[in-house]
Amino acid sequence: MSGTPGEHDATAATAGFRPRIPAAEWNDWRWHMRKRINSTEKARQWIHLTSEEEKAIAGSAGKYRWSITPYYASLMDPDDPSCPVRQQAVPAPAELTEHPGAEVDPVGDTYYRVTNRVVHKYPDRVILLVTEACPVYCRHCTRKFHTTDLSGTYFRDDEGGALDEDLRYIAEHPEIRDVLLTGGDPLSYPDGRLEEIVAGLRAIPTVEIVRIGSRFPVLLPQRITDELCAMLARYHPVWLNTHFNHPKEITAESAAAVDRLLRHGVPVGNQTVLLRGINDDVATMRKLMTELLRIRVRPYYLYHCDNVTGVSHFMTTVEKGWEVMEGLQGHITGFGVPQYVLTTRIGKIPVARPYFTPTPGGLRLRNHAGQEMTLDAATCPVTEDDAR
Repeated sequence: MSGTPGEHDATAATAGFRPRIPAAEWNDWRWHMRKRINSTEKARQWIHLTSEEEKAIAGSAGKYRWSITPYYASLMDPDDPSCPVRQQAVPAPAELTEHPGAEVDPVGDTYYRVTNRVVHKYPDRVILLVTEACPVYCRHCTRKFHTTDLSGTYFRDDEGGALDEDLRYIAEHPEIRDVLLTGGDPLSYPDGRLEEIVAGLRAIPTVEIVRIGSRFPVLLPQRITDELCAMLARYHPVWLNTHFNHPKEITAESAAAVDRLLRHGVPVGNQTVLLRGINDDVATMRKLMTELLRIRVRPYYLYHCDNVTGVSHFMTTVEKGWEVMEGLQGHITGFGVPQYVLTTRIGKIPVARPYFTPTPGGLRLRNHAGQEMTLDAATCPVTEDDAR
């Protein structure tokens, strides 16, 4: 922060590129939602658009939504189209290019939908899709059909409708102990509407855990108010998983938002997506994970980018994912290493090279540095026969 009292300057990247904004407005999440950037004219106030970006924005008209909060725009490099923040938010021509094997729903939400909003994929937990709205429409969204594609939504015309059918399904299935609110971003709703949903779940005795998937701590941390956190604290245990993809996204504002959640008893985890040209290298990922630990966010998953229609250009290779994971293992503390997974129609599949190989009479082991050793079966039994 700099400038005269009561005004908010841009970050270093955009300093002098946009007008000063009164602090009262900058600190109000509703102001950011009203002032989202969704046209070339507005975008030019923040970044120097390339001709390719302008073509992509024009080509997206009538096809894909896009919007960027002023806060998130302030993190962009105005002169560099390869800026990792900018790539996640500004449409690119590759979104409009067909890619072999791309699907609108590779993770299989539509296969497991049991009501308009409930996706029951795992025995003891469900997804509750509460909205299609987001503060920023991330270009790599795995639910791009639901959130960003103007031709599609899971809700038809019923997003604002009652959740009676959905809550009834959860109540009638006592094996469901864990409900994840997602969308879209649940925190797009005002506190009152969000509380109605959380309270409805808490009224079901068999629901033990309520989780919220939200990128607001990254895209608009001003949304994480004391009032919101106090409301969530009334319904514990409540957990929140967010979605930092690059160290540039970790700011004083986002750290303060995390701190508010933690002080109200809401644990915060992180789900990163492995994105080509953004974070698919060891140095970037190592810095991201260590910075997350510094602000007390627990790395949870590293998702391999799905082959989603309009997203495929962000995909990298599993080989690259292994390289990144091996660059984390042994170099940062164990709880700072996320689990690398593929999301598929049959669930999340861990992707890891084995650090052990069964051999006749024992185990062959390999560590993060490639060093190997053997343990015999007497030291570490592999089978029940070895243990006898």
